[in-house]
Formats: sequence, structure tokens, C-alpha cells
Amino acid sequence: MAAFQWHSRHRNYRSEFASCRPEAVPLDFGDYHPLKAITVTESKTKKVSRKGSTSSTSSSSSSSVLDPLSSVLDGTDPLSMFAATADPAAIAAATESSRKKRDTDDSSIVGSDFEPWANKRGEILARYTTTEKLSINLFMGSEKGRAGTATSAMSEKVRTRLEELDDFEEGSQKELLNLTQQDYVNRIEELNQSLKDAWASDQKVKALKIVIQCSKLLSDTSVIQFYPSKFVLITDILDTFGKLVYERILSMCVGNRSTLPDHFSPENVNDTAKETCLNWFFKIASIRELIPRFYVEASILKCNKFLSKTGISECLPRLTCMIRGIGDPLVSVYARAYLCRVGMEVAPHLKESLNKNFFDFLLTFKQIHGDAVQNQLVLQGVELPSYLPLYSPAMDWIFQCISYHAPEVLLTEMMERCKKLGNNALLLNSVMSAFRAEFVATRCMDFIGMIKECDESGFPKHLLFRSLGLNLALADPPESDRLQILNEAWKVITKLKNPQDYINCAEVWVEYTCKHFTKREVNTVLADVIKHMTPDRAFEDSYPQLQSIIKKVIAHFHDFSVLFSVEKFLPFLDMFQKESVRVEVCKYIMEAFIKHQQEPTKDPVILNALLHICKTMHDSVNALTLEDEKRTLAHLINGFIKMVSFGRDFEQQLSFYVESRSMFCNLEPVLVHLIHSVNRLAMETRKVMKGNHSRKTAAFVRACVAYCFITIPSLVGIFTRLNLYLHSGQVALANQCLSQADAFFKAAISLIPEVPKMINIDGKMRPSESFLLEFLCNFFSTLLIVPDHPEHGVLFLVRELLNVIQDYTWEDNSDDKIRIYTCVLHLLSAMSQETYLYHIDKVDSNDSLYGGDSKFLAENNKLCETVMAQILEHLKTLVKDEALKRQSLLGLSFFNSILAHGDLRNNKLNQLSVNLWHLAQRHGCADTRTMVKTLEYIKKQSKQPGMNHLTELALRLPLQTRT
Repeated sequence: MAAFQWHSRHRNYRSEFASCRPEAVPLDFGDYHPLKAITVTESKTKKVSRKGSTSSTSSSSSSSVLDPLSSVLDGTDPLSMFAATADPAAIAAATESSRKKRDTDDSSIVGSDFEPWANKRGEILARYTTTEKLSINLFMGSEKGRAGTATSAMSEKVRTRLEELDDFEEGSQKELLNLTQQDYVNRIEELNQSLKDAWASDQKVKALKIVIQCSKLLSDTSVIQFYPSKFVLITDILDTFGKLVYERILSMCVGNRSTLPDHFSPENVNDTAKETCLNWFFKIASIRELIPRFYVEASILKCNKFLSKTGISECLPRLTCMIRGIGDPLVSVYARAYLCRVGMEVAPHLKESLNKNFFDFLLTFKQIHGDAVQNQLVLQGVELPSYLPLYSPAMDWIFQCISYHAPEVLLTEMMERCKKLGNNALLLNSVMSAFRAEFVATRCMDFIGMIKECDESGFPKHLLFRSLGLNLALADPPESDRLQILNEAWKVITKLKNPQDYINCAEVWVEYTCKHFTKREVNTVLADVIKHMTPDRAFEDSYPQLQSIIKKVIAHFHDFSVLFSVEKFLPFLDMFQKESVRVEVCKYIMEAFIKHQQEPTKDPVILNALLHICKTMHDSVNALTLEDEKRTLAHLINGFIKMVSFGRDFEQQLSFYVESRSMFCNLEPVLVHLIHSVNRLAMETRKVMKGNHSRKTAAFVRACVAYCFITIPSLVGIFTRLNLYLHSGQVALANQCLSQADAFFKAAISLIPEVPKMINIDGKMRPSESFLLEFLCNFFSTLLIVPDHPEHGVLFLVRELLNVIQDYTWEDNSDDKIRIYTCVLHLLSAMSQETYLYHIDKVDSNDSLYGGDSKFLAENNKLCETVMAQILEHLKTLVKDEALKRQSLLGLSFFNSILAHGDLRNNKLNQLSVNLWHLAQRHGCADTRTMVKTLEYIKKQSKQPGMNHLTELALRLPLQTRT
């Protein structure tokens, strides 16, 4: 192809805009409007007409339009038709039945406000541990428990199984000694798995033996500190056994044709299932020892539902009485806790047995301080203050079960009964832990009086005040008592010598103080915490509690000017010496600030405090910090920077940004945000001055521009720098800083050769050419309005950019370079117009500077010819079979560019466009639909004024079909 000279088409942008604007067509909808509410009725319909639309179905009782889907059904709803045909009496009966069922369910099912045992399990296992050696008995039974032959008589089976149980009880066991706590837990888990395996292999007697063996372990208190955790582990096995037995009997109730209803009665259970159920209870009744007999029967308590309606209600009182035979008070109270747990799961409405367990426990409470227990503690070397908390999990659970939805009268009676007992600190603690917070809060002074009367030696008073504080965090006491309550509690707490005891209590009462008092009282409490936790660096062992205190203070002080005016708040933060903990606390403070700070601030107290906190977060960043952590920290710091505003004091605002840049130089997202903020500050200055800068504001915006120019090179991301150079250059241009704008654009051009072939996007390597193409297109649209520098010649920035594009190493199979040249051709065509498409206020672009000068146009056309030659040369190279599709697409794209921007009255350019059209279709690679639409557009444009020459062109553009 020969060289072609470019001729730009003269553009009248105003008339083009006017021709593209859609015509306004008046519409008269009458009563109809497409957004009018749709009404669907079931009444008879009739045909009506409306202006501007076809006839439609409308309700005789409404004037609004019907839903088009309902018209298919003639206004009837198929579901309504079924309901209408149903028997009204049957509907009423079903409704009444469902209501009764729902009422029954509500009374028998424990609600979500009842804390389940599963929530307490993990806490008990973590709290009650031991370093002493433990022992366990493992079952070593024979295989006699396997099913007998088909010819065996039933009496022989029963005799065999009873012999096996006797054999087990007479010593077919192996005792393992000197086990660590973890070994013990592992052995228990092995027994649990053995139980499941035995059950799965139909060895029911072996499964029962395992459960009996495990239950016996609950009578052993040789390592007394571990007993609560042992109880949790063993009862897990009992729960598994109870579930297996229940599901086994339930499966026997379900025949091939019928299913058992959810709320079945014994009449629904077949005889085989009942016989099997009775068999299980008889087996358990034959267990000689009290504790395993009690626990195993309690574990299958639910199975009584298969036998009789009153089975559970009869068994619960009997099992409650059985516990009276257990001598050890610790073993006894945990047995009561297990019975209450099973009772709440199976029959929560049967409160009588729960209450009886509680009052029975009160009768035996004095045993805890009896000689037998004291002698046992002496033998094991356990002090009373360590022994009494072992009762807490069981007692808390019993109290929780009884107090759940209990009337005020019962709770008051329980409280009075506990009050009458001596050494009642343990009871009092469980009452406050289990009773409703509102009940405790309204009687707070009564509880304080009871706490004062307690004996300090058995159960520490600070634990009682901690339990009281937990209730007051959930419910408010009477307003008149609030200060007295705080004074009474803090008198006890501040006297504590042990830092761990002190901080556990202080953590709870800080929330009460924040909730009901001012910053003065909060400051006093924080000062007291600092005083207690600073000696011997005690704070290092209490970081979780100190973090909790900070969170509670921030949760109640959303006004940060008040928060930071609390004198001891920042000294409190200084106790977080461990870097990871300190950073977490700082992050929490910043999250709260971003969430709750509604208005921008310039308060120096807030700014100094938060700058210190943000600096702490920033300084934690090192080479090992993860990218996610950096992003999180940068997001929080940027959130703070956004909320700082000095109003019209722009110089102070810039000074703040300068200080922030020096403090947060290691976090690139923060620097990017600062650059954008300074650019926005320059534009706000322009807005205030309405584009007419004074000497002072002109100097200020140049300072803003200089800030950006020296900050951008410190960034790492190549496209981040390119885009910021471009954006900052646009801001400089808008503020009439022409030389500074040129500097930004030159810096961007000089940076393009450094763009790598692959860049990291969200952890994945991707080709960079598409991003470079996007940037350059944006850059070209800016270069249109950039005036030439008087010392650098015509279009010096465009020439430099073309040289860089030419020298850049592009991928071999990439056409992005040609797409960029096509965009350059569009730019040069726009530059050759008498008036440009857009301008910047008070900046003279080249259309004003040159005024259509012939020398400028000649230079412009030369560049166009150079670019065209590059495009055509590239098209020549795409001749291989695999490149024909690309040649077709590029040829059609260049054709469209000439059509949009070239003067096709020029014969050579006209002929070039025809050649490109043929090239696009030559090898059958062109999309026929696209070619048809392009030709239709040309024909439509030929009818516009001054575009008659396109008619002839359209005749020379044939459409070829694929053969």
C-alpha cells in the first residue's frame, strides 16, 4: 500500500450534539401511567379501553390496571380456588388443633434465652485442670456378649447377659495408673468410640458395660480439682448412650408403612418396642452400685415416653430421692446437675423435681464444711478457697434450670433460704450467676448486704462482687442506689493485693462505671487500674482484661473529645507494651472512631491522640507484615485522615497532610490517599476563588502541586504513579499551573518505558498492555487541551509520547500498539479543528494559541501521515492464516476511524477506506452483522447536510457473503 496523506474532517460539535439529541415527543397517557400501582381483584371483569393503549381487563370495582398475569386466570387465584372448595368445618378444626399443638410446644420447649449446657462445656474443661497423675479402669471383658444362636432359648440369653454383667462387676477390668490429664482425656475418648463401635456391631451388653464402667469413675474424687472436667467427659458418653438407646427403640416403633408422629403417645408404640424398652430398664435396675445405676437410668430417662405418659414424671422424683444416698457432697451436687440437665431436655415443664433437687441440696449444704470433707481436703492438700469453686458449675446449672421462667415468688423464696444458711458465699455466687439480671439488679443493695455478711475465708468476696457486676452490666439498678453500689464494690476491689484477682473484678465494674457515670468517675477507675497493674509489670499477664476495659470504655464514649480528655486514658494505653497487643488496641480505637465520628474534626486533643495511635500502627509494619494487615492499617489511617478538616484554613490543612506524609511513609495506600487529598484541596481553593487566583492562592496551589510531585516518586506501583502523575497534572492545569502540569506529563511519559510486561493484580500475574492502553487513552484526552510550551516546539508532548510508544517492546502477537496509534490519530484529528471539543476555564489551548495556523496544521498532518504509515505497515504483516482474523478486525477499526475523523472528499483517503473495507472482508473473517450495520450508518449519515459524498462511498462498499 502506498503512503497516504491525512485530511481531517471539519467538525461542528454543536450541530453534532444537536443531531444526537433525541426528539421530545408529547405523550398523553390519560389515566394510564406505567408506574401506577397494579391492583389484582377477584371480582368479575369487563372490557374497558384507555387512551394510548389497547383494550385491557379492568376490575369493575377499581379503576387501576390489572396485573397482566392475572388476566390469564380471569382474575382468579388458583390457590384461592382450592381454599374456597375446602370444608369450613375442617379448616376450623385444623386451625384449633395446630393452635393447641403450638401452645403445648411453647410450654415444653426451652427457648433460645436458656443458655445450653454445650456453651458451658468448653469453659469447664479449660478451667478445671490438674497436673497430678490420674487412674482409670478399662474393661477387659470376653466375647460372651455376642448374640446367641437362633436355637437358644430366651431365658438362656437373659441368664448369659446377667452373667456377663456380674463378670464385669467382679473384676474383669484393667487399671491404668499414672496418667496425665491429656492421657486421661484420650482414654475417655477411646471409651466413647468403643461404645459406638460396640453398638454398631450389635454388642449391646458390651456397650452397657462401658457405660457402667464410665459412670463408676464419677464416684472417684481422688484428684478432686479435676472432678468437674471428668464429669463433663463422662456425661458426654452417657449422652451418647442415651441417644443410641432412644433411636434404637424409636426405629422399632416405625413399621414399613407408618411413621411415628413427633408427639406420640404410648398407644402408638408397638409391643416389641415396649418390651425392648422395659428390658433396658430391667438391665439397669440390676446394677448393684448406686452411682452407675443412677447415671445410666438418667441417661435413658427419655425412653419412658415409650412406656407410659406419666413415666418421666414418676421417675424424676424417684431419681431425685436416689441422690440422697450419695455421701460425698461434691459427687452429689454433680449428680443433681445431671438430673436437672436431663430433666430440662426431656420435660422442662416438670419444675417440681427441679425445685426438690434444690431444696434437698440446701439440706445437705452444711456437709461441705463437715469433718469428712475437711479430712479429705487435708489428705489431698487442697485449701477450702480452691475446693469451693469446684461446686460452681453444678450449682450454677441447677440454679439456672430452676430460675428459668420462674415466678418472682419462687426466686425470692430461694434467695431467703440461701440467706438463712451460714457460710453461704458459694450459694450466693450461684444465685447471682443463674438468676435473671433484672431480679438481681433491683435487689442490688440486699445482695451487697449479704456479701458483707459472708465469711471471707471460704469463698472470696471479690468473686461475689464480680458476679454482681456481671448482672449490673446487663440490667440497671435503681438510680438512687447507683453511686452507693459503686462505692461499696470498689472499696473491696481496690484492697485486693493479687493483680489477677483485682483485674478480673475491675474489668467487670468498669462497664458499670461507664454506663452510669461521667468521665470523672471513669478517670478515677482507670487511675486505680494503672496504680494496681504497673508494679512489677503485672499488666503483662493481664492483656485480655486490659483490652476488655478499653473496649468497654470506647463502647460508651462515642464523643472522642470527651474520651481523650479523660486524663488517664492515654497513660492506660501505655500499659500495652507488647507490640501485637498494642496494635490490636489501636486498631479497635480507630475502628470506633471511624464508625462513630459523624462530623469532620480539627480538635487538637483528638488529632494529637489519634496521630499518636496511627503512628503506633504504622510503626508496627515491617518486612514480614502481610499485605492484608497492611491494607487494614492503611484503611484505618485513611479513615482518620478523611475525618480531619480545618474548614477554610487550607494552609493548616496542607500542613496536616505534610505531617501525615512524614509519619506514614511506609504505607503506600496512605500516601496515595494523601496525594488525592492534596489535589482535592487545590481544587477546593479554585472553587472558593471561582478560578481567579490571587497571588496568595496561586502560591498555595503551587505548593499543593509541589507536594504531589515530590511524593509520587516514592510509590512502588507503576500504574499508581502513572495515574497520579496524570491526575495531578490535570489538577495543575485546572489551576493554571502550566509549567507544573508539563512537568507531571513529562514525568508520566518518561515512566512508560519502565512498565513491565506482567504486573501483579490481587496476587495474580497479568499482562500489563491492556492497562497501559487504558492509561494512554486517558492521557490523549488530556493532551488535547494542553497548550504547547513556547520553547519546545509544536506538539512536543505528543511527539515525545509517540517516540516512547515506538521504542516500547510490545508482545509479538499484540495489536495494542496499533490501537494506540489509532487513538493518536483521533487526537491529532481533534487538534486540527478550529475549536476544540472541550476546554479548561482560563487556560488557552492550541486552538486559541495557533488559531488554525497553516504551519501548525502542516505539522499535525505530518504526524498523522507517520501514524497512518505505522498502522498500514502493521496490517501488511498480518498475512499468515492465524493472523487473518486480527487483520480483519484492525482493518475495520481503521476504516471506522477514517469514517469518523477523515475527510472522505479526498480521493486518496476515500480509496483507502474502500481498500480497508475489502481487506476486512477478504478472507471471510468479518462479522456480517457488524458490516451491515456499518453500511446502514454510512447511508444514514449521507443524508446529513454536507455529507453527500458518503452516498457515492456507500455504493462502492459491497457486502460479501462467506462461501
